[in-house]
Amino acid sequence: MSEKYIIGIDEGSQSAKILIFDTKGRIVCEGKEALRPYNLPKVGYVEHPDDDWWTAICVAGKKCMANFKGDVKDIIGIGLCTIRYCRAYLKEDGTLAQPALSWMDVRVAQPYEHTNGDVKYIVASSGYITHRLTGERKDTVANYEGVWPIDIDNWRWSDEEEAYKTTGMPREMLFDLVMPGEILGYVTKAASLATGLPEGLPVVATSNDKAVEGLGSGCVGETTACVSLGTYTAAMMEGKENLKNTKAVWPKFSCIPNKYLYDSNGIRRGMWMISWFKDILGEGYEIVAKNKGISPEELLSEEAAEVSVGSDGLVMVLDWLAPVDAQYKKGMMIGFDGRHTRGHIYRSLLEAVAMTMKRHVNDMTDELKVGLDKIIITGGGSNSDLFMQIFADVFGIKAVRNEVNGAAGLGSAICVAIACGVYENFDEAIENMVRIKDEFIPKDENVEIYKRISEVYDGITEYTDPLLKQMHKVFK
Repeated sequence: MSEKYIIGIDEGSQSAKILIFDTKGRIVCEGKEALRPYNLPKVGYVEHPDDDWWTAICVAGKKCMANFKGDVKDIIGIGLCTIRYCRAYLKEDGTLAQPALSWMDVRVAQPYEHTNGDVKYIVASSGYITHRLTGERKDTVANYEGVWPIDIDNWRWSDEEEAYKTTGMPREMLFDLVMPGEILGYVTKAASLATGLPEGLPVVATSNDKAVEGLGSGCVGETTACVSLGTYTAAMMEGKENLKNTKAVWPKFSCIPNKYLYDSNGIRRGMWMISWFKDILGEGYEIVAKNKGISPEELLSEEAAEVSVGSDGLVMVLDWLAPVDAQYKKGMMIGFDGRHTRGHIYRSLLEAVAMTMKRHVNDMTDELKVGLDKIIITGGGSNSDLFMQIFADVFGIKAVRNEVNGAAGLGSAICVAIACGVYENFDEAIENMVRIKDEFIPKDENVEIYKRISEVYDGITEYTDPLLKQMHKVFK
């Protein structure tokens, strides 16, 4: 028998990535297209310009298929994963009635108001892309969390009339729901021409992007957590029930039907700050890196690796995007003196991400009454050996990264493998398709230093917040 292949779509906050895997989870080829900068028409509004979600998938799809050297007939299906907490308003024909809303837009946390007569349907990002690919008005149930009339306990639209009134979303404006691992529809001729993806392939439902990433990272068991280094950086653990009234654990739909993903609190614009810092250094820094034959991020890591643990007292408060209910919050850098260099700033940024996530993970595991013996780090940031070692030292436990660190694409492929009968269940698919690349062991002397720093860092906002509240009265 010839080798079979699976397409995984991973559309996040910053780009659309389309990958082709073999049935052992190895990447065969890929295509990627960056999303355009957000439109910010007014304070709190964050919109995707034009038809950016779909356009990026079309470009990335054609790039991916151009790189594929196998027989197209051996591709068995497509797994679809898109960013969570977004919202799209569609016309009768399924095209956008107005710009799609980012998860950062304040309106996604508010009930829908029917002020645009062209709006026929309200969907998550995955519902919109499903319709563009297949023509079907279906979506995964597992990407509907937040202000939607959803019954999370029973994985379906609510039976309560009040839920539709509260959210402003009547049932007739919502797509039908399917479970992760089920077929949403099949790629139409028009979608095939637009994306380059083979006509007639089944498109398989996954979940919200973090849950799909958790699946693709192999994050299972009570003693393992996965830290996802994304635009929204958060940690996750496998869950068994939809916990209620928790303070540091946020139960979400898993990518495995009828299971749950436990989410930690996170960092808004987490890894976005890496791009931000690189960009403010200017084109000159990119030229220096290029002349050395490396990327700007690699050059920054080299400089930061020469800096001592703790960045000689330079620390960062990471509120580069204030939450809706605390608009006064801002990012801060504290502790500068004459020793500090570009490498210090970069290392302190990495350390702040790790220490903030350690605090959030501690809060989660304390509430769950469990302990960890391993953390999995996913996302582009895990390519940095320095960042991986910082995580191991800050957490004081083994940190691992997988062969495939873009785990959402692999999680999508795992769902296809189940739907198309390659593997009988998710456990078997994970065992065959997810592999650890390497691991980082904490260094005792560094662990001790970070413990001492965290004693200060964990309470730092108690002192900075009052100052920021005063400044907010001046600069809103």
